[in-house]
Amino acid sequence: MSSAYLLDEHESVTIFREYLQIPSVQPNVDYSECIKFLERQAQRLGLPLKVFYMAPEKPVVIITWVGQNSELSSLLLTSHMDVVPVYPEKWTYDPFSAHKDESGNIYARGAQDMKCVGIQYLETIRKYITEKLKLKRTIHICFTPDEEIGSKFGMAKFVTTSEFAELNVGFALDEGIATPTEVFDVYYCERTSWYIIITCTGQTGHGSIIHENTAGEKLQYIINKFMNWREHEKTKLQNSDLELGDVTTINLTMIKGGCQINVVPTELSVTFDIRLAIDVDIKKMKKTVEEWCRNAGPGVHVQFKDNPICVRPTKVDNTNPWWIAFKNECDKMDMKINTCIFPAGTDSKFIRNVGIPALGFSPMNQTKTLLHDHNEFLNEKTFIRGLDIYYNIIKGLASV
Repeated sequence: MSSAYLLDEHESVTIFREYLQIPSVQPNVDYSECIKFLERQAQRLGLPLKVFYMAPEKPVVIITWVGQNSELSSLLLTSHMDVVPVYPEKWTYDPFSAHKDESGNIYARGAQDMKCVGIQYLETIRKYITEKLKLKRTIHICFTPDEEIGSKFGMAKFVTTSEFAELNVGFALDEGIATPTEVFDVYYCERTSWYIIITCTGQTGHGSIIHENTAGEKLQYIINKFMNWREHEKTKLQNSDLELGDVTTINLTMIKGGCQINVVPTELSVTFDIRLAIDVDIKKMKKTVEEWCRNAGPGVHVQFKDNPICVRPTKVDNTNPWWIAFKNECDKMDMKINTCIFPAGTDSKFIRNVGIPALGFSPMNQTKTLLHDHNEFLNEKTFIRGLDIYYNIIKGLASV
């Protein structure tokens, strides 16, 4: 790549690439370089930065731009610092080099999910400050840890603290997903993550004998029940206008057990990753699963992992002034938007579940969806256009 090409690079793109070069990759992330980077950005903006530790080495970083009316609830712009693991041999370029090709595609883990958004927030505020704009509401730019592993010591913990309460958040923006079409997806809710482990015990013995009451027979019964449920949801999705976020997904992710090829195992277990549609009654579904276990035979036990959060939807109608402001700005820019339910999980669920409305949105249309994929990239023109989009949306939200 020519040096002239690099010299012509947009300043915000350069900062974005610098952030991408920090390998804040799971597991066991060292966030110290992220903090140093964000401290430099806060100094560049002339804004105060605070770091709150939810646990040792689990920092939440807050950069604040105070509005004209501090009594009004604030706007929270949140993103996460961590990224998922990589298989370097599957990448065309080093996944932490932020290599930019001749087409302006920037290759790096986190390019779409979601270091782009964090930098776009910062650079939008920088433009306001440069233009000497004054907005009514205080804006907090938030960078959280460990979103990719459930946020136990990230946003999940932060929303329960007095430090979060003092931010006086009225509305939040969080991440969305790139779309390959001209339409931008805007997420107002997400499905309930539900993880289940079912253990089947039974008669052991020599592999040459047809034993009764085996763990394998019970496991087959259980797997069939879940696969039938899965097929029902799959058919529902294929034969309607529903989107992925509108149905329940059921995936078998692990099977464990057995000690030797000629020994019938005394115990087998199966794990399911389930994302419940928002209209599913989790209490009723729990009773159904427990009934399946009883019907499978004696010695079948179910473990429901963690406490599933049934997410409160954010209203996307005229009763929600935040939505009105968001949509108005999109309409002014002739943006085609689609409101939908996030198919996976984000930090938004923790925010919504303390009563704060939130929307998930990343300004990346006409872009191949590559979050968590090999060769994740974002084109610099898409990134720069995102700055213009946020410039109008954030200004509109801060004026509600």
